[in-house]
Amino acid sequence: MTASHYRSAVPDNWFVDPVQLGVPGVRRPVDGEDDNPLSWQTDALCSQTDPEAFFPEKGGSTRDAKRVCGSCDVRGECLEYALQNDERFGIWGGLSERERRKLKRRAG
Repeated sequence: MTASHYRSAVPDNWFVDPVQLGVPGVRRPVDGEDDNPLSWQTDALCSQTDPEAFFPEKGGSTRDAKRVCGSCDVRGECLEYALQNDERFGIWGGLSERERRKLKRRAG
């Protein structure tokens, strides 16, 4: 087959915009995005990870979830969301529910 055959076999719409797919780290700010308080979740590393790591059984390890949070670009937004919404379960912004309670007590 000739090179021109291969070129014509590739559809014109082969490219999928990673922004449209929601690939973390590649989204562009959208007009009115400030209106969506959860827009930070697009870049959250936990969305690419096993959710069970972030909601361990009582007494279970939080180490894996906290490791993911440690390198997440939206860790601050995540923690702020959890504090404002009084999230009682899971790891949010790198902190467990107990750690978030302590943080709120110190701040309040």
